[in-house]
Amino acid sequence: MSNNTKTGSIERKALIANVQKYNMHDGPGVRTLVFFKGCPLRCKWCSNPESLEKKYNVMYKRSACIDCGACVPVCPVGIHFISKATGIHEINREIECIGCRKCEKACPESALSISGELKTISELLEIIEEDRMFYDLSGGGVTVGGGDPMLQHDAVTNLLAACKQNGINTAVETSGYARTEVLLKIAEFTDLFLYDIKQIDTQKHNELTGVRNDQILKNLTELIHRRYNVKIRMPLLKGLNDSPKEIQGVIDFLLPFRDCKNFKGIDLLPYHKLGVNKYNQLGMDYPLEEVPDSSPDSEALKKIEAMFKEHNFQVQILSH
Repeated sequence: MSNNTKTGSIERKALIANVQKYNMHDGPGVRTLVFFKGCPLRCKWCSNPESLEKKYNVMYKRSACIDCGACVPVCPVGIHFISKATGIHEINREIECIGCRKCEKACPESALSISGELKTISELLEIIEEDRMFYDLSGGGVTVGGGDPMLQHDAVTNLLAACKQNGINTAVETSGYARTEVLLKIAEFTDLFLYDIKQIDTQKHNELTGVRNDQILKNLTELIHRRYNVKIRMPLLKGLNDSPKEIQGVIDFLLPFRDCKNFKGIDLLPYHKLGVNKYNQLGMDYPLEEVPDSSPDSEALKKIEAMFKEHNFQVQILSH
């Protein structure tokens, strides 16, 4: 059943991983970031693994657990149990969490948390509106990301439309891996796309992310030709996508767009390990575990930056 929000858009619900306020790196000014659950890619370096699946996830900090078993009787689907052999709390990851959060509330040591919260568009808009003063003062607004917002495109479209109707600047962070018509529907209500180029070589892109980049590059071209504002974001990993040949491939692809008014430059994002601990909490293996240091050093980053500047691109390095 759907209702109308106060802005006139269709009321929908979205599964949200997190809402982060006072961000300064994902679009102009002070931003509120809304992370949608679900992503069609499986990047080996993903820092938000809790957003990969469009479902609830149990996050478990083993180091904080005292094996009290308080979570066991309250879980209606039987995810938690105490091992008879070891007396240690364990999780059955084959059972799907329903997001009731009863285990989270019962845990006396905060060892458990549930990733995923169902929010209506009206509820999200109310959260976003709380910081309107900061948007007005800084030229900021809302940025939707994930995961990838394309997997919940109807809800994303409704949220962005509501924001635009309320005079709030909008940005979308995306891999661009979606049907073109889906992307263009969202584009109607988007002031800026933060658009990923993870690897220019199609086969290597498939190896690193699980999908080819043909559709991604096609969609990028379509957005720029239709005069939607686009800023490129490039995650950089040493030995995986930072060679001079690979960077030159990106430059060659982007050169036809460089002088377009709606092409807003390039952000270089050196690899970081901020999300590594989440994999353990989710019972997942970290794909780059065997790679001790995948972050390009400052000299390598400056060389990459210089390559873009030699071709008169606007480029900046964004470090976390």
